[in-house]
Amino acid sequence: MAQGTVKWFDAEKGYGFIAPEDGTEDVFVHKSNVEGMSYGEGLDDGEDVEYDVEETDKGLSAINVQRSGAAGSAGAF
Repeated sequence: MAQGTVKWFDAEKGYGFIAPEDGTEDVFVHKSNVEGMSYGEGLDDGEDVEYDVEETDKGLSAINVQRSGAAGSAGAF
């Protein structure tokens, strides 16, 4: 799996971009590809994530997106 940081994510529109840790081009992410995401929820800007990359007609897209350390953040709010 690749690792990166959420560059920005618009929860209302349901998509955003991830900046890969290796410095390559930003990767598109859609809420439907984020594991365990509830309706109306989004990723936080600057949040670390792990993901697989799929090449599409429109460019690179993140799939199987997982929040890094998500298990340790339960109940943090």
